[in-house]
Formats: sequence, C-alpha cells, structure tokens
Amino acid sequence: MPEGHVIHRLARATMDHFGDKAVQVSSPQGRFDGAAASLDGTVLQGASACGKHLFIDFARPHPEHIVHIHLGLIGKFFFAPLAPPRGAVRLRITDGVTAADLHGPQMCRLLTPQEQQAQIAKLGPDPIRPDADPEIAWTRIQRSGRSIASLLMDQRITAGVGNIYRAEVLFRHRVNPATPGNTLRRATWEAIWADLVLLMRDGVTVGRIDTVREEHGPEAQGRPPRVDRHGGEVYVYRRAAQPCLVCASPVKVATLEGRNLYWCSRCQRRR
Repeated sequence: MPEGHVIHRLARATMDHFGDKAVQVSSPQGRFDGAAASLDGTVLQGASACGKHLFIDFARPHPEHIVHIHLGLIGKFFFAPLAPPRGAVRLRITDGVTAADLHGPQMCRLLTPQEQQAQIAKLGPDPIRPDADPEIAWTRIQRSGRSIASLLMDQRITAGVGNIYRAEVLFRHRVNPATPGNTLRRATWEAIWADLVLLMRDGVTVGRIDTVREEHGPEAQGRPPRVDRHGGEVYVYRRAAQPCLVCASPVKVATLEGRNLYWCSRCQRRR
C-alpha cells in the first residue's frame, strides 16, 4: 500500500497537469460511469491529500463535487500521454494531452465538502500537512497500552505512516517496537514526530524513501547502494537477517497485525 508521501505527490501531479482546466472525465470500466459523466467537462480546481486519502475537487454546481480515492493494496493512479485505456480503468481524467488513469482502487466515490471534512476528522494528524497537530496523536498514544509499532500504523494516530516509515523512524530513535504507547516518554514522541515530518516531506520532494544518515550510507561504509523498488537507503525495512548498518547484528522480522515488522534487537532497546 502506498505511504502518505506518494498520495501527496499524486495530488501535486494532478494539479500540475490539470489544475484550473476543463477536463474530460470518464469511467472506461463503467463502475464510476454516472459520477464521471456528471463531472465531464468541468474545471478541476483542486487536489489534496490527507494520509492515504486523495481528494480531487471539481467546480461543479452540485454538493457532491469531490472525488475521494483510496488506493488500498493494489490501486494505481498514474499519468501518461493520452492513449486508449488499457485494462480496467475505473476513472480517467484527461485534458486531451495527458491522461490520469485509476486502476483497482479500494475506494472511488463522490463526496460533498462536509463529507470530506468528516472523513479527514476520522484520521490522525498527517506529518506532511502544515495543519497537522501532533498533540492529537500524543493524546491517543499515551492512553493506549498497544505497542508503539502498532499505534504508528493506525491511521487514527498518524495518517499516512506506513510500514516503511514505521520501521525506520523507530530504528532512528532506538525505540523498541514493543514499547506500550502509555509508557512512551513525551520527549521521545516529539522526536519521532519531528523526524516523521522531516522524512515524509522529503519523500514528497524526491519521490522515494531515504532514511539512512550520511555516516551509514554506501559511500561511508564502502558498500553498494541498496536496490529495491520501494525506495532508497533504509536501516531495517525488508532487510531481515542482514547485518544492521550500525551494529552488524542481524535485523529481526516478525508479523504484527498482518504486516512484517523489522527492527534491530541490539540497537532498539529504548523503552
């Protein structure tokens, strides 16, 4: 599932290609046909993200004028030169030159502005958004006995944080992933939050996830760069049984709530 920085990049790309233009909207697959027809020919006036949710706003004189997209596990939303649609395209937006095609989303529906705000209100603060309030997340964390590894993946706690950012930010701050939320020190949470803001906003800018500090990078350690479709240099994510870049202990992996959790048992002793 894409992490939050990917969705923010999609919102930016949508505005770069189609912002303030009258666009053609269709549903080649047919499953969004009626809604697409109601938007066809209208001006695309805004696109934004909150966590893993993408909102595309059309200047339509009807309350339901915001397309709400959640890609889920297999969804794709990509931009390419206009050509006949390939595969099951749920939604297509085009200006006659570029087409944005949506495949296999978990959700694609029309919302009113009030429904959009209600959806956002269900989410925790998004470290990428300037209006995010980390105090909301802290209040929920300190009241919970669940592990911090579980809480960081809960979109009601921190919107947009996925498996990679979860594993990496805990490593960077030497936090044992099993630490209960209600025992986490506030100073530790503030450091984690500040790091998420830094890492995730950088992800929006560069389009990949890099979490390794310069002193642990390929050049400093004389090793080849990491090659992985998920992003750049990372400390523990998808590095099970490989030596930790800091202490050389084998990276651990376990299943937590259906997702793989990676950590270094030697470096991450902090509770």
